[in-house]
Amino acid sequence: MRRTPRDSAESSRRMTRRGLLLGGAQIAFAGVLGLRMRHMQVDQAAEFRLMAEENRINIHLIPPSRGRIFDREGRLIAENEQTYRITMRREDAGDVEDVIGRLSALVDLRPEDVTRALEEMRTSPPFLQVTVADRVSWEAISRVAVNAPALPGVYPEVGLSRFYPQHETFAHVVGYVGPVSERDLARYEDPEPVLRIPRFQIGKVGVEAKFEEQLRGSAGAKRVEVNAVGRVMRELDRREGEAGADLQLTVDSELQDYIKARLGEESASAVVVDLEHGDVLAIASSPSYDPNKFVRGISVGDYGVLRENNHRPLASKTVQDAYPPGSTFKIVTALAALEAGLIRPDETVYCPGHMEIGSRRFHCWKRAGHGHVNLEQSLRDSCDVYYYDLALKVGIDRIAEMGRKLGLGTAPDVPMSAVTAGLMPDRDWKRRERGAEWRIGDTVNASIGQGYVLTSPLQQAIMVARVATGRSVEPRLVRSVGGLQTPSRGGTPLDIDEAHLKLIRKAMFVVSNSRRGTAYRSRIIAENMRLAGKTGTSQVLNRVVRNQDVPWEERDHALFVNFAPYDAPRIAVSIVVEHGGGGSSTAAPIARDITLQALYKGTPPLEAYPAGDRERIQAQQERLEAERAKRAAEAGRRA
Repeated sequence: MRRTPRDSAESSRRMTRRGLLLGGAQIAFAGVLGLRMRHMQVDQAAEFRLMAEENRINIHLIPPSRGRIFDREGRLIAENEQTYRITMRREDAGDVEDVIGRLSALVDLRPEDVTRALEEMRTSPPFLQVTVADRVSWEAISRVAVNAPALPGVYPEVGLSRFYPQHETFAHVVGYVGPVSERDLARYEDPEPVLRIPRFQIGKVGVEAKFEEQLRGSAGAKRVEVNAVGRVMRELDRREGEAGADLQLTVDSELQDYIKARLGEESASAVVVDLEHGDVLAIASSPSYDPNKFVRGISVGDYGVLRENNHRPLASKTVQDAYPPGSTFKIVTALAALEAGLIRPDETVYCPGHMEIGSRRFHCWKRAGHGHVNLEQSLRDSCDVYYYDLALKVGIDRIAEMGRKLGLGTAPDVPMSAVTAGLMPDRDWKRRERGAEWRIGDTVNASIGQGYVLTSPLQQAIMVARVATGRSVEPRLVRSVGGLQTPSRGGTPLDIDEAHLKLIRKAMFVVSNSRRGTAYRSRIIAENMRLAGKTGTSQVLNRVVRNQDVPWEERDHALFVNFAPYDAPRIAVSIVVEHGGGGSSTAAPIARDITLQALYKGTPPLEAYPAGDRERIQAQQERLEAERAKRAAEAGRRA
């Protein structure tokens, strides 16, 4: 049917209206899209750029270089060695087990390392790198680098690991580092991010632990560009971390090494203190262990050998162990009596070999007795009965007060692990700790360094240092931190009459230089090097034994303390030989040799020894020198 002009005009009008509506809708939609695009491209540009960067750029923490540790002469005690390791980042690896399977085809991985790495990746944030294999060869690193495209998230790295070039010599002093544990992290309220890097090394014991924050430094960071499979394409920029502060200790490596050789296989300890500043020149426990084994991960077998050794190589005997001081404590009892004005130097006590106190008989070590002895003779002969008599006059409270003045009963302030305070008992202590009253027999036992009294070898060295100087000498183990000198610890004058101290010093000189002295056989004859000392023998069992008749672990401990030179004291020395028997026969000869080594700063001339000892001493010096050279060569090979 043919349309009329009117129908055509009406149809055209309707189409134009629809077109306008549709066009308007399209324009509106295009406008909304434009506004949205502008919002995304302009207003949100920075946000989307950051998201793109996060996909393309990774941030890696750079562990700081740990501060080194030196001895007083600048010799290295702890350093950082370059090592190769293979790490993996979970968020870059994808299928972690598949990637490790491919890695195992290129590098020999120990099953325990794989298990540990998988556990660490499971419990750590996905962006942290986990060490899969440490201390690998250059060849292994090269194979991983060449096959990097097939190993997403795997990174061959050059790192630093702690190394102790002197091995056993400073194990008990410096300690060692090890991987961060959950227990370590619990010590911090807000742990630094670097501490959360698996296998990151921190100090576990000794100076390494006590100065952890100074030695650690601060971490750096690097930005790297990665491709779609996580392979690092290039490094964009790097901010190096700040290395930890270097430490310089007061110890002398040469003297420490000599002491280790001189103590040999004994279960023993030795401390040498400089009297001017309180510097600890040597502080050695024997036997020792190689701390490098702990850094690298000690095996169960090696740890079992150390733990089961009855000479306790893991124990830092110089500060951790406390022993009855035996007759070395008579110095304290004598000074307490002099300060109280209860005795005169020339006043004598008769020793028949024992003393009856109540219903109990207290014996002297010399069963036949010493006869009449005065103060000097009592120390020279180490007469027990003389001190039993003093104990009744002085009382435990005055004795304990003097012991504390001389540094006993308080933990020395040194940055080592498990430092003991020992025990300087009195009436209040027994009432508080034992729920019992103090008895006169307790005082009698304490007067000769038995009973409840306990001291560490370092405390013994502090005691004799204070007697020698009349000052409150404190031990200083760290000489400088980051190049800044630490304060001297030579101390201030003690509240003890100098005349009384001179009497004790003179008596100690007689101990070592009178023919009747208990340490005469271990004297020094060089005029300007003569020592003054005191022997000690402390019982392990609560009964008198003949050491040769009982097992090693039931024998008496041997002790000796001394200062030298007598006329111008420079050093104090303390020796404890566990189950060594007599102080005069075992500990005194060791102390004499160490004293000469320290005074001469090396092997002393034979002329410093009595003529009758020189042939034996020469053979001993040659043997020790050969042992030290052999140990140094072995250390070089192990390095």
